[in-house]
Amino acid sequence: MDSTVQSYPHRSLSIKLWPPSQSTRLMLVERMTKNLTTPSIFSRKYGLLSKEEAEVDAKEIEDAAFVTATQHFEKEPDGDGSSAVQIYAKESSKLMLEVLKRGPRRKEDGELVSEKAGATVETVFDISGGRRAFIDKEEASELLKPLMAPSSFTKICFSNRSFGLEAANVAGPILISIKDQLKEVDLSDFIAGRPEAEALEVMNIFSSALEGSVLRYLNLSNNAMGEKGVRAFRSLLKSQNDLEELYLMNDGISEEAAKAVAELIPSTEKLKVLHFHNNMTGDEGAFAIAEVVKRSPALEDFRCSSTRVGSEGGVALAEALGACTHLKKLDLRDNMFGVEAGVALSKVIPLFVDLTEIYLSYLNLEDEGAEALANALKESAPSLEILDMAGNDISATAAVSVAACVSSKQFLTKLNLSENELKDEGAALISKALEGGHGQLNEVDLSTNLITWSGAKLLAEAVVQKPGFKLLNINANFISDDGIDELKKIFKNSPDMLGPLDENDPEGEDIDEEAEDSDNDELESKLKGLGI
Repeated sequence: MDSTVQSYPHRSLSIKLWPPSQSTRLMLVERMTKNLTTPSIFSRKYGLLSKEEAEVDAKEIEDAAFVTATQHFEKEPDGDGSSAVQIYAKESSKLMLEVLKRGPRRKEDGELVSEKAGATVETVFDISGGRRAFIDKEEASELLKPLMAPSSFTKICFSNRSFGLEAANVAGPILISIKDQLKEVDLSDFIAGRPEAEALEVMNIFSSALEGSVLRYLNLSNNAMGEKGVRAFRSLLKSQNDLEELYLMNDGISEEAAKAVAELIPSTEKLKVLHFHNNMTGDEGAFAIAEVVKRSPALEDFRCSSTRVGSEGGVALAEALGACTHLKKLDLRDNMFGVEAGVALSKVIPLFVDLTEIYLSYLNLEDEGAEALANALKESAPSLEILDMAGNDISATAAVSVAACVSSKQFLTKLNLSENELKDEGAALISKALEGGHGQLNEVDLSTNLITWSGAKLLAEAVVQKPGFKLLNINANFISDDGIDELKKIFKNSPDMLGPLDENDPEGEDIDEEAEDSDNDELESKLKGLGI
């Protein structure tokens, strides 16, 4: 062990980290292009770049960062290039942030206009930063005073303040006066603690005031609306034909409320983000949401987690998602899909060629559903970065398919397979899958998987030398006390990489040494014949 450690610096010095290969440079351009065209807090404020413009900007950023890093490297010819790599990454990040804050460039007569000469300045009016409290008439007049003067506000955020009827009557006329310039409206958590009758009237006032505005972003989350609340926003919702982002999280949306959503929104053809987390939708409500999804071919980010959807509703959502071929992020966590819905989802997975994040934890997939999904993902989603299949009763039987999927995802940054039943055999398969490549991997979670020292050792050895790796979570398993000591030795140069082991149960399995040796031999035999 010591000789290996001592020889490692010698080997790394002999291999220059700079300059990067052309394929590495092209990969960075591709990833920056993806980041520049993904909706974010910056795109809401400054605008979202087109793919064509982002590609040009990403190439210019990479070229500039490469030149800067090369100049630095030339000043330290005896170095291994690691500091040049850091400058390359830092400069790329800095320049990309500048482009995000610049926003899309405007064109006039085919010529690019300078950013400063660009059109309207987009400005945010946000009162959510203060203490969470009721707002009365006088405070509303004071808080909203800036909106009464001529302004360039295109986004308003009234979240975290509770409007009563008097405050709403102050806000209504002001919103009417500026609604034509608004592009984004955040009314999340703006009626907290109000009696139902008053809350519904407040919603009606805001809805009527904003009717006819042409919004790209609307957030009505955390308002416990139910069907009555959804219909209180009827005027606003019915007038929206250009929505790109819609958030209805934690709104108490039942079956009837979900049907009201599907009924009231006239067009979702431009919708890219739909978040529907933590509602009580159930299967019947899922059918209604599925209709919205079917009408949203541009959808890139769909979240329908913790919504009490069962097998039938899961199948309906899966089939509806077949219309969303641009999907990049899919979050269906914490529902009761079961095997049938998992298999249905696996049939549309191949359509999502741009998928980068998928969250499928706590869906009761079991081995059959997990295998179907893993096999589908293996043949698609080449740029997948996050794979979450925790809490699905996945055993070593399905681990073969999951491992093959993991092995094929070289851009993977996070893998979560916690709270399954992989045991040592499954852990060995996953470890083998992680051995080659996966240079961007930074987090692996196989906690609560009935794993002993045999499996834990393989997992530790698979990740400990990966550059940029941050956390291996193997807590709440059956690792012996001696095994924990050995794990700490493996991570002695990077102890923060090993997560806490406070819930580990060293007595979880009573295995004598002979049986353990036999298991180890069997594991090694399986690994020798494993091909991924």
